[in-house]
Amino acid sequence: MAGCVFAEEEARLLIDAAAETGSDLDDLVAQRVSGRPLEHLLGWAEFRGLRVAVGPGVFVPRQRTIFLVEEALAIAGTMESAPVVVDLCCGSGALGLALATALLAEGRNLELAAADIEPAAVACAHRNLDPLGAAVYQGDLFEPLPDDLRGRVDILLANTPYVPSGHIAGMPPEARDHEPRTALDGGADGLDVFRRVAAEASEWLAPGGHLLVESSPEQAIVATEILGAHGLTARVAESEEYYATVVVGARP
Repeated sequence: MAGCVFAEEEARLLIDAAAETGSDLDDLVAQRVSGRPLEHLLGWAEFRGLRVAVGPGVFVPRQRTIFLVEEALAIAGTMESAPVVVDLCCGSGALGLALATALLAEGRNLELAAADIEPAAVACAHRNLDPLGAAVYQGDLFEPLPDDLRGRVDILLANTPYVPSGHIAGMPPEARDHEPRTALDGGADGLDVFRRVAAEASEWLAPGGHLLVESSPEQAIVATEILGAHGLTARVAESEEYYATVVVGARP
């Protein structure tokens, strides 16, 4: 398969998908060669051992973002009561799903809500999160969330877009041409949406609550300064295993 790094594995997955769904294998291969994301063709993405439903026009969860979930799990482990969790800019809802699945496997409960501005993402998030009884909302950042969450959120997962606008054209076609620009474009320096989240986060976080956001290593210092300017205590967590950087802000 032209352009595919793991061609044999992808071919096997497409053969399985064609057999399971009755799709035409030649058509699936042709779409993949044209640059359509493998996960959109399969209808799912693997994320922290889970099959997360995805589809056309939906951001595909990245493996590096597992580190953000791991950081959130470590924070949840310090809490005695069931955490209130919000997955903002949720896309497919993969982060909320992975965190909730891990907590439930430990015998922990949680209250989970998610939100995204893209209708296709919200539809996917419903598929992934409805079985958990989570609430999923459509709208811009905090706007669609119910007021009763204000000041109660213990863990705010916000995988905001952080690619600088000028770098979008150089992205792989799987992302550039098939994922919503709202899930990729972070403005001139990649931090425009992050700034908006940071500006309102304190209103939604419970005392001692945490905001977790993925960034590039180069953006991390500026991101911590932004959090500090909005009254949050900031730190940076990095993982060589996942090649990931997460900025964490805590409400005192």
